[in-house]
Amino acid sequence: MGADRDEFTAFVVAHEAALLRTAHLLTGDRGHAEDLVQTALARAHRHWGRVQRADVPIAYVRRLLVNCHLSWRRRLWHGEQVLETLPDSPVGDWQDAHALNDELRRALDLLPPRARAVLVLRFYEDLTETETAQVLRCSASTVRTHTARGLAAVRAALGPQAPRPETTRLTDGSPS
Repeated sequence: MGADRDEFTAFVVAHEAALLRTAHLLTGDRGHAEDLVQTALARAHRHWGRVQRADVPIAYVRRLLVNCHLSWRRRLWHGEQVLETLPDSPVGDWQDAHALNDELRRALDLLPPRARAVLVLRFYEDLTETETAQVLRCSASTVRTHTARGLAAVRAALGPQAPRPETTRLTDGSPS
């Protein structure tokens, strides 16, 4: 039992930051991302023996993370958020990259949960179509369809000057 606990702790230490970045991109909110990671890791801990037997344990936990997110999205209503003050608009060239990341995150927020999950896994996590299909438990053609539709929606949201995802690296906005 102690060895399993040590292995799980080592797994969490090694992968928590990456899982948190992915969760932040999926949810668009740091607090929700932390809750999502905690929920996914709690489920992984409950079934740690099964997770360890998986070919790639991080892929198993990443699937838990995405499934938890999709489940939350089905249950929660996302309404408008009232802000006391409006955030300052970006000024200066050094903020262009941050502004672009913010625009990309807002465009991702407009997507249906499955399309958002596909784009995050494909372009942020750099998973192949096959790996993404395995995480989401769907076919590669479904991944291609969600990718095409998701990218079209993101491009439409960003306008005609939208950068290509192949040339833009989406970040979670946290300091490296």
